[in-house]
Amino acid sequence: MELSSDEMQLLDDRPLMDVSFGIYVNAAIMVAHKLKLFPLLASGPQTLPDVCAALGIKPRPARAILAASSAQGFVRVSGESYSLTPLAEKYLVETSPTYFGFLWDLTIGVADDNLSFSSVERGVLTDAVQVVQDEHVFQTVAEQAEMARAFTRGMHSLSVGPGLAWPQAIELSGTERMLDVGGGSGAHAIGAVTRWPHLRAIVLDLPPVCEVAGEFIAKGGLQDKIETRSGDIFEDPFPEADLHFYSNIYHDWSREKGVVLTQKSFRSLPAGGRIVVHEMLLDDDKAGPLTTAGYSIGMLLWSADGGQYSGQELTEMLAEAGFRQIETRSTFGYNSIVTGVKPAAAIG
Repeated sequence: MELSSDEMQLLDDRPLMDVSFGIYVNAAIMVAHKLKLFPLLASGPQTLPDVCAALGIKPRPARAILAASSAQGFVRVSGESYSLTPLAEKYLVETSPTYFGFLWDLTIGVADDNLSFSSVERGVLTDAVQVVQDEHVFQTVAEQAEMARAFTRGMHSLSVGPGLAWPQAIELSGTERMLDVGGGSGAHAIGAVTRWPHLRAIVLDLPPVCEVAGEFIAKGGLQDKIETRSGDIFEDPFPEADLHFYSNIYHDWSREKGVVLTQKSFRSLPAGGRIVVHEMLLDDDKAGPLTTAGYSIGMLLWSADGGQYSGQELTEMLAEAGFRQIETRSTFGYNSIVTGVKPAAAIG
């Protein structure tokens, strides 16, 4: 039977093929990272025999990981040689300020609990955290210095690019002090004070995280503009600030706990103070985007009650707490900010 073009289009099986074989591509690129393929190519163009010799692998698997890396946009093929694309030079070379590899190191380190079919199946069936033994990853981070360092460096990789972008999407000339709540490595505080040099910032997080943040802040020569403060974001009072910034914090927790943080910020901020919630947002109908939906699956494995929110959901939280002038703005890649202002007539 001959099918019409419309019927053939309905039979396009590429989405199914992407699901079936994309998992191998992602894992292969992680293997390439672990084998240090990308630093090798950063040193100059390499032939297939060069790659095999340097990585200690045979031609067939070398061609496979090179093809996967090329298809994803990280490797350029020119005749018989391979080199990094400009994108990979920005993100996959450790000397770059926007190096992404720390996140992949963290992912690889917990691969059996984070990347397997079994871990996702357990997470779906039990609605229980899979990656760590504690109820929440932050309890593990607080208790294990090595995990805290790996986790914080991984989050730095995730944050450093977006951290340079969102401060350009918002007017902060009248803001004096930023409180980066659960600020991790300080990547967002670094981005904010770099764009707005008059601004001062406090990174509030757990003690072992603050230690790592101090290293990144010192590396940027910003100790005079950014300080770290150890504390529990739920239990301890917030330091004085007229900007409260949350990046990838709300998605760690249930809506009820997000409401607690939003109300706490509303009470703590002065009149005219601003809240900024920085997240990868789901569409309001929760039908995508695909990568954000994937991130929400990741939160199913990493968090006891977290997940990605839509801009509408965060807007409602801010409005219920009393914030006004609420806006949602796309800032960088999949990232957006939802921001609101405490009205001048409000009493905290």
